[in-house]
Amino acid sequence: MTTIDPRARLNDLTATAERVLRSVESVIEGKPEVVRIALTVLLAEGHLLIEDVPGVGKTMLSKALARSIDCSVRRIQFTPDLLPSDITGVSVFDQQRRDFEFKPGAIFAQIVVGDEINRASPKTQSALLESMEERQVTVDGTTYELPSPFMVIATQNPVEMEGTYPLPEAQRDRFTARVSIGYPSPDSELKMLEMHGGVSPLDDLQPVAHAHEIVKLIEAVRQVYVAEGVRRYAVTLVGATRNHPDLRLGASPRATLHLVRAARASAALDGRDYVLPDDVQALAGAVLAHRLLPTAQAQLNRRTPEQVVAEIVQRVAVPDPSGGSWPRHPARPQGTPGSRSL
Repeated sequence: MTTIDPRARLNDLTATAERVLRSVESVIEGKPEVVRIALTVLLAEGHLLIEDVPGVGKTMLSKALARSIDCSVRRIQFTPDLLPSDITGVSVFDQQRRDFEFKPGAIFAQIVVGDEINRASPKTQSALLESMEERQVTVDGTTYELPSPFMVIATQNPVEMEGTYPLPEAQRDRFTARVSIGYPSPDSELKMLEMHGGVSPLDDLQPVAHAHEIVKLIEAVRQVYVAEGVRRYAVTLVGATRNHPDLRLGASPRATLHLVRAARASAALDGRDYVLPDDVQALAGAVLAHRLLPTAQAQLNRRTPEQVVAEIVQRVAVPDPSGGSWPRHPARPQGTPGSRSL
């Protein structure tokens, strides 16, 4: 496998990322931190869960990111009667050929927008498990590879729970990060009335990046250096969730992997080819909180997983950089693991 020098890609990455960020922010007013996390998850080869009350722009954010990239996009409206085969696809018997022909489902796209994912049954939700983790779909014993880049952006409403099915923990653990958009500021809402009053801003949104550019950027992000001290720091943060008295379920090893991948992407967006502990800290809440289950006592005390993660970040000591600064261009040892390693 050819090793790609991240420094050779950083200028391209930051320029392309800036175009995508500006494009999405032209639709989603006053939420630059949410837009950045969405792009970070895309470059980290992950999936995003947007959880918020109705009307704040969850689906709009998903569509804006999808339309800003020239790639295949499919939208799935999750409903109680949606079947797993509607997502994965189904084999149909062809009378002329006298053989079965596979008809791909909605998951066969580079960006898949799943609207109100918790309105589908657990059986249907489970159709996403293999595709989100292994980027492939198996139907009738045959495995089909999904295109690259591949990202699932799912939305759900945490308030209106009637007629919904909570996401299983295995499903939540496959989402790299969860974000909440929140209500806009008065100035942003006034600007929204001016821009969205007549036509939807999505109508004029044009792609500012191509899918092959995103693939190259993902390859560059894979090569961003993570020092051993930073890796140990991420492991310590995640490990602290597994024995916290306010949590009955901590974060999994997959969460550690997602946290470091997201930190790599965040560092690259800042123009660095190495990760700082600050990158890990900034993403800890978005990457870890949705995977944690509080105890009954913590719920009575109104302790949220986000508060627990913030407390852990404050409590865990940040590693000291060797030599006074984190290595900017470290010498990689022989036999460095591949792109999926930490």
